[in-house]
Amino acid sequence: MIFNADLHVHGKYSGATSNKMIPSMMAQEAKKKGIQLLGTGDCLHSVWLREFKRKATVIDDGTIEINGVRFVFTAEVEDKHRVHHLILFPDIAAIDEFKDSFSKHSKNMDVDGRPRINVCGRDIADIALQIDALIGPCHAFTPWTSLYAYFSSLKECYGDLANKIHFIELGLSADSDYADRIEELHSLTFLTNSDAHSPHPVRLAREFNRMEAPDVNYEGLRKAILRKGGRVLLNVGLPPQEGKYNESACIRCYKHYTLSEARKAGWRCQCGGIIKKGVKDRVEELADFEKARHPEHRPPYVHIIPLAEIIAKALKKKTPFCREVIALWNTLISRFGDEVTVLLDAKIDDIERVAGRFVACAVEDFRTGRVRIKPGGGGKYGVVEISEECMSDDEEGIIEGQSKLDRYLGW
Repeated sequence: MIFNADLHVHGKYSGATSNKMIPSMMAQEAKKKGIQLLGTGDCLHSVWLREFKRKATVIDDGTIEINGVRFVFTAEVEDKHRVHHLILFPDIAAIDEFKDSFSKHSKNMDVDGRPRINVCGRDIADIALQIDALIGPCHAFTPWTSLYAYFSSLKECYGDLANKIHFIELGLSADSDYADRIEELHSLTFLTNSDAHSPHPVRLAREFNRMEAPDVNYEGLRKAILRKGGRVLLNVGLPPQEGKYNESACIRCYKHYTLSEARKAGWRCQCGGIIKKGVKDRVEELADFEKARHPEHRPPYVHIIPLAEIIAKALKKKTPFCREVIALWNTLISRFGDEVTVLLDAKIDDIERVAGRFVACAVEDFRTGRVRIKPGGGGKYGVVEISEECMSDDEEGIIEGQSKLDRYLGW
């Protein structure tokens, strides 16, 4: 079976997360996006897990279902070095055993959906592997709370268990071309997940994985990640240049610096702010190869942004939350079934018949890589520009970038 999966999300008990991030809403919006398998997120939080137990139908020990969307038990944890790890649990018994093992090392297991465990990454991986869970680093390249922010190799983080790590999550500021410049990552499966804090379609599944496995369940997911009886067919995500930390930049004024300029300045901007090292420069420091060398098993990486943002750009609307964009988004979903189908699979001519030539042209721009991007950095998203021929004559105003979207969120 072929299915789309987003394995890293957060529920309403995590910090800075929408109150609408509840199981039923997650399932409802996942269906509109075209996602068949979601991570529960935050499954170590007792109240959050109880909400899923109350609303879900049990498919098997490691898989539940709500309104036709399947879920596997997932959690993100922070270790004592501030590195974040994604854990995919095989069943509820494994969740309980994991919590018991670290109850003395965490003060907020049932307070924050994303708990801190005051041990090293190697010790967290040890328990995860003992309970037959899958574990790997979250958003592995971001300059905050990631593997490569604090370590230079998997072995430095996971010690003698590094060869038992089977996946990494790339994060919004990296893609396969970045990661495959690092030889130690060639044996790993790459995951692209949204890290969504809201069920809105500009957040949920903004990055996802297309997989092939015998079934849409935990065991199928495991086979796809281990590449034993399954596989990842596509990694789908934002262009890395759009990420908030793609290039090195000041976190106060957002002035961009080259790696040599930042080093010369002592990582301090002229304005006095801190220059945060970008993913692009961190990869340059770690790279074994001048250009990416993709292993045979590596699937294509498709760069895309949420459909509502594409529509807004094509119609020259300042926000994807305006009436015209929402109406056209709903029309497309009604016609094609879900957002992923529009973004990746529908014929451009069919999209044009429903949404007009500008939206169809914009979707084609992304599919063919014709977009231009002003890179993000210092915590500010990059700006994606489509070609002029894909933009309507309505001069309401060009979108200034995804960093502006948060002010419009009503979720």
